[in-house]
Amino acid sequence: MSTLAVTIMENTRFVLEFLGLVVAMVLIAYFTERFERKRSGNRERILTTRKIALIGVFSAIAAVLHMLDFPIPFAPSFYKMDFSEIPALIGAFAFGPVAAVMIEFCKIVLKLLFKGTSTAFVGDLANFIIGCSFLLPASILYFFRKTKKNAIIGCVAGTLVMTVFGSAFNAIYLIPKFAQLYGLPLESIIEMGHAINPAINSVSTLALFAVVPMNLLKGAAVSVVTVLVYKKLSPILHKN
Repeated sequence: MSTLAVTIMENTRFVLEFLGLVVAMVLIAYFTERFERKRSGNRERILTTRKIALIGVFSAIAAVLHMLDFPIPFAPSFYKMDFSEIPALIGAFAFGPVAAVMIEFCKIVLKLLFKGTSTAFVGDLANFIIGCSFLLPASILYFFRKTKKNAIIGCVAGTLVMTVFGSAFNAIYLIPKFAQLYGLPLESIIEMGHAINPAINSVSTLALFAVVPMNLLKGAAVSVVTVLVYKKLSPILHKN
């Protein structure tokens, strides 16, 4: 089989895996939200016209913030920090877990349309899945009991889940897949990390010393901003 055919098959398989993970995130959010609405007797539809419109607004804001990403000093250049989860988390607190996944997915689509990809779509998959690993725990905990205390607990839980899941997902799947799709030896990627931090000498240490602090920093920043501004925005978002 030719090299081109192999490349096409690998990229097609990756896109299908991406779409499968998107569907999985949607289903988790949908059934969780449906269960809570049934438990509490809330008959409101999960998605109303007004919610869809506001989800579109939050998605656009998130896409702009996502395109304003920036490198971080303790990680290789292909790792970028952005704060696009701030509007996503605000929308998640306002409208529930389904809205969280929709904002995160629409953000990625908009970013790809306007900026394209520089990581063979691996970075885009990472941003979506790891973003959902933060948004879903935070929004689900808040959705079951909407108090400021629960919002803070949700943010802490989301940050911890994102940190643990994000580092494991990078080490097991994303970094090897990035090397495969780019046709790079895995050792070259590790060397990029080693040049920044001598303690990085394997895929696991790359995840430990680059991904873990990045996710902790991002989760903390997004959580603080959201908790500070959400209460002021909430009356506007829920105004009929």
